[in-house]
Amino acid sequence: MLWRRGGGTAPRRRAAGGVPWGWGVGAGALLLGLVGALVLTVTAGSLTGDFSRHIRWYAVSWVLFAAAVWAVRKVPGRWAVFLLVAGAVVVPATGLLAPPTTSTDSHRYVWDGRVQAAGISPYAHAPGDPALAPLRDPWLFPRGTACHHPYRYPVHDPDGCTRINRPAVHTIYPPLAEAYFLVVHLLSPDASRHEALQAGGALLAAGTSLALLAALRRRGRDPVMAACWAWCPAVPLEAVNNAHVDVLGVLLTVLALGVVTRGRGALLGAAIAVKFVPALAVPGALSGLLAGGVPLRRRVRDAAAILVPAALVVALAYLPYALTSGGSVLGYLSGYLDEEGYASSGGTRYALLRLLLPDAAAPAAALAVLTVTALLVLRRADPDRPWQGALVVTGVAFLAVTPGYPWYALLVVALVALDGRWEWLGVPLAGAAAYLGIQQDVGTVAYALAAIAVVTGAVVRRSRSSKLLERG
Repeated sequence: MLWRRGGGTAPRRRAAGGVPWGWGVGAGALLLGLVGALVLTVTAGSLTGDFSRHIRWYAVSWVLFAAAVWAVRKVPGRWAVFLLVAGAVVVPATGLLAPPTTSTDSHRYVWDGRVQAAGISPYAHAPGDPALAPLRDPWLFPRGTACHHPYRYPVHDPDGCTRINRPAVHTIYPPLAEAYFLVVHLLSPDASRHEALQAGGALLAAGTSLALLAALRRRGRDPVMAACWAWCPAVPLEAVNNAHVDVLGVLLTVLALGVVTRGRGALLGAAIAVKFVPALAVPGALSGLLAGGVPLRRRVRDAAAILVPAALVVALAYLPYALTSGGSVLGYLSGYLDEEGYASSGGTRYALLRLLLPDAAAPAAALAVLTVTALLVLRRADPDRPWQGALVVTGVAFLAVTPGYPWYALLVVALVALDGRWEWLGVPLAGAAAYLGIQQDVGTVAYALAAIAVVTGAVVRRSRSSKLLERG
């Protein structure tokens, strides 16, 4: 089964004391090996166009990550938590050792923060607009021979270019992401570039680790499961090195589902106003809403407690930008969806569904799969474990749509840490394979393997549950 109603998994028993010379030393050694592999991953070359060395070390990092998480679960309690916290600090810090390695998105973040600091809405002009020329600097808008380097994009300047991708279109990021870019800009030293955003990502990643620890302890569950986030190679690479703002949305979602009860809807709304992906967690927050025996009045009340604050937060976040920029606050959203093939099943989107269905039918099929999954969560999932339904809906959405950007799946990593179903970690790994893969079908194979892992994990867990019931 993909979820289980009831009290959840009891914390695993560990030895109360003693020095963990065996498993402790082994887990520590694996953690050090993971840190070393991550250092080699992020320093393998910054946006050079040749990711072969980066891919090799990133793959090694995932192997060491899996081994380290497995080993630390054998370590006595306080020593395991010590290793967890140490890794939660050191592992993300590896992302600070080099400029962004595989993404140019942070350049847009820097620009949007600079534009807002000048009193201009980031939704009003594209970066390449000559009206914003006074805000340009030689780093974001190099000239001459620097434009011959990889990942330079043309602008209306015969001798110039920019590091900002898609410079001819308005920003796509929601308003609380834009607010974050402005805050980072205002707090950054003069002439800072990507470093401030990377530092912000490291702080947010560490904050998410702390929130996961608090949530797991509050629920009486094994705190070491937080290592699934704190040590995951996707975190230092995407949240810190590439500085993707998704990590802020992840932190808000973890707080909403795992730490607080009151204010859950507002926090989810804030997460959605950072990046739209956390909207997939909303059915999880409403787990069991349609279960049999729940009075209609209670259903309406519970739904309103989540949906109304979430909608208000999103609306209020957009309001100041909408007043100055009008309809352009949606930025390049529709164009992005078309460009990435979400509307027409182009490129590598809906890869698994397209193995079974005609290309034209894939978007509708993905929507149907997601709708059915959400309805099942609303009817059958455990309301005391909202992160579980959120993981199922979010993970199924990724398997149905097969996005090519791995940082979107940072939310899946955090939900795995809350829920403990490690098999879903194949989803962010598949996203990385799709993004970095040399051949187009690499991502399809990776997502297929991720789907097989999820099904296998569900079968194994159901079999174990049945045996435990028989013994009881």
